[in-house]
Amino acid sequence: MIDQDYFSLAGKKGLILGIANEHSIAYGCARAFRTLGADLAVTYLNEKAKPFVEPCAQAVEASLFLPCDVTQEGQLEGVFETIRERWGRIDFAVHSIAFAPREDLQGRLVDSSAHGFGVAVDVSAHSFLRMSRLAEPLMTDGGSLFAMTFYGSERVVKTYNLMGPVKAALESAVRYTADELGPKNIRAFAVSPGPLATRAASGLKDFDELMEEARAKSPLGRLATIDDVGAVTAMLATRTGVMLTGQTIYVDGGYHIKG
Repeated sequence: MIDQDYFSLAGKKGLILGIANEHSIAYGCARAFRTLGADLAVTYLNEKAKPFVEPCAQAVEASLFLPCDVTQEGQLEGVFETIRERWGRIDFAVHSIAFAPREDLQGRLVDSSAHGFGVAVDVSAHSFLRMSRLAEPLMTDGGSLFAMTFYGSERVVKTYNLMGPVKAALESAVRYTADELGPKNIRAFAVSPGPLATRAASGLKDFDELMEEARAKSPLGRLATIDDVGAVTAMLATRTGVMLTGQTIYVDGGYHIKG
């Protein structure tokens, strides 16, 4: 029998990585998780970013507001240490972080530098694995791990370039994480929105054209919003998603089925 608990996150605690401002996918996720009753920890990249993220953290009544630059040694670990000290456990964690040096991102993939490719993989994919490893001992009653991806991981999408193989690595990392942590009732997902006008997307060349193409291809005739993405992500963390793990979940109005 299904009861209201299937759709609730009351009493659950989770981490949101990657809010840059009110237009961020991570912020849409934070709003949805909070709406379902979860208590949140929200991070900001650095002091320059803090004024843009703090109003978002306040809006979702975040209990913890912490700095986290995954390229800085010890910062991600520090976030989880604070969570351990304050909460003692965690139920979900959202990874919505991606970065590549502009010169590598906007050029041809075959021309990308080893350094740029390595930075992109480290920030955009390997940090998900680091997050998962740190969350594992705190997910004492199981939990859910989320990473944000894009259709350019499996099909060539004009202008996506370097991030295509990087997101493919991230999706593969999610599948292996789901397999390795499944025995502890820890589930892992890649969530794949269509193109959204976020700060991260602004670094892609001709991104406006990509958005219009996606809107035209979508069977629903529109692009997802950050709240659409957040609602699906939060749902997966509730009891409604208990038998799902390892999948890439598309929240793109059907854009991905059109090739």
